Amino acid sequence: MRQFMSFVIKESKHILRDRRTLMILFGMPVVMLLLFGFAISTDVKNVRMVVVSSSIDNETQKVIDRINASEYFTVQYFVETVAEAKLLMRDMRADMTLVFSAGYADNPYSHNIQILVDGTDPNTALTRTAYVQQIITNVSSPPVVARMLYNPQMKSAYNFVPGIMGMLLMLICAMMTSVSIAREKERGTMEVLLVSPMRPLMIIIAKAVPYFLLSIFILVIVLLISRYVLDVPLAGNIISIFLVSMLYILLALSLGLLISVVAGSQLVAMLVSGMLLLMPSILLSGMIYPVESMPDILQWVSYAMPARWFISAIKKLMIMGVSWQMAIKEIAVMSVMTVSILAIALAKFKTRLE
Repeated sequence: MRQFMSFVIKESKHILRDRRTLMILFGMPVVMLLLFGFAISTDVKNVRMVVVSSSIDNETQKVIDRINASEYFTVQYFVETVAEAKLLMRDMRADMTLVFSAGYADNPYSHNIQILVDGTDPNTALTRTAYVQQIITNVSSPPVVARMLYNPQMKSAYNFVPGIMGMLLMLICAMMTSVSIAREKERGTMEVLLVSPMRPLMIIIAKAVPYFLLSIFILVIVLLISRYVLDVPLAGNIISIFLVSMLYILLALSLGLLISVVAGSQLVAMLVSGMLLLMPSILLSGMIYPVESMPDILQWVSYAMPARWFISAIKKLMIMGVSWQMAIKEIAVMSVMTVSILAIALAKFKTRLE
């Protein structure tokens, strides 16, 4: 019994002395509790709506006032044609459209109200549609017709495929690259490599190239499975999809290089990649839950998540089938992130060598 207790005390001292273990034991639960408690929410909030009507009369205004009075929806645009409403939804400036048929004011009960919803996220689309239908039914009782754009069959694969792409590429590029370089430093073999005739920068690039090629290979597999197994259409230009994905891969590799420069061991590299990169990217990128449902402070934090911009761009290119110009904002943000992070990582790496 005495020997058993001595081992318990010794192991306890080792844990208390190891800051990395303490971070895993106490930091991870805190981060997870905060994320699950505040970031994840299935409530419908801040849904931006477009109203399509040739004229705003008393009956139409009654429905609009009831929608604005709810805490879920906000009518932000009034247009006269469905094409204008679709353009607003395609530009991500609106989430839903309410179409009042001609003659609705004369006889609301014989003319229907059509709801256009972004169906790239089926679960969210169904929830929002049910909320709107309930509000409209309480005001009047015309037949409501809902039509899902971009995902008429309401397949959940349309939503999770872009998210899985972002998660896999981040996992392979950032985490594996950082762990690989940290392993060299931990074992002392990095110093051996650095005294070789090859320039240090070329050594780092040579270690990143296999992960870049592996990511391209996995990207091809994901797209093939999505198209021919899950029946997810590649509605956009395949070259644009590949170029945006390659930009995201370069961004993830830059993050992995930065983490490997800061981290002194494999465990630290994996911890930083998992807690500060991978998990927040999954939970705060809109992959699982809409960013609009998060508190304002976490919405601001999500702007720093590379996966958020990649998933948004891939949804536009792959699911909506728009041209790359419609995703120029996401492409610009990822480009700036890549250049900035790569410059910081190389500067720190050069400082370490000196």
